[in-house]
Amino acid sequence: MKLASKSLCLVAAFAALLAGCRKKPVRPNPSETALGPQTGGGGALTPTEVPTTAEPNSALEARGPGVIEDKDTIRGLLQAVYFDFDRHDVKAAERAKLQAAKDYLEKHPDQRLLLEGHCDWRGTAEYNLGLGDRRANAARRYLISIGVAADKLESLSKGYEGAMKNADEATMAKDRRAEIVILKKS
Repeated sequence: MKLASKSLCLVAAFAALLAGCRKKPVRPNPSETALGPQTGGGGALTPTEVPTTAEPNSALEARGPGVIEDKDTIRGLLQAVYFDFDRHDVKAAERAKLQAAKDYLEKHPDQRLLLEGHCDWRGTAEYNLGLGDRRANAARRYLISIGVAADKLESLSKGYEGAMKNADEATMAKDRRAEIVILKKS
């Protein structure tokens, strides 16, 4: 019995030794990979050399910096509407942004808008969800008042999701907004 347990220990130790002595994998030559060399030599493009402009006859539209586009949405193409602390009324200075959103919809009748209400970090989660909803709906009501069809608009409250906690006043002012997100599909 004692001999069988010693044999079992020796077999286990030998197996562990063999497992630890495997050959290390060989790193492939970059010129033989699908990406090719990443140094700019040999004719391949480095990530900084990749063209970023669309061909003139392609269906792609040029987007500016800060614009994020996926298959369903475009974010950052239309400017956000900013609000004062603890307020949800659309200021006169911000109405031009909503007019630009209306103009965009007139040029792209197959698309819609999502108005996302945001808040700074102060206040409870419940209060900020309500305030974000009031901000999104204030922007929605203003767009309807200038002639945008209600079925082209959706609203959503994000509350203080994504807001920087204990931020300075300038950062908090940027958190108090209604984002205008373009929905590509009707």
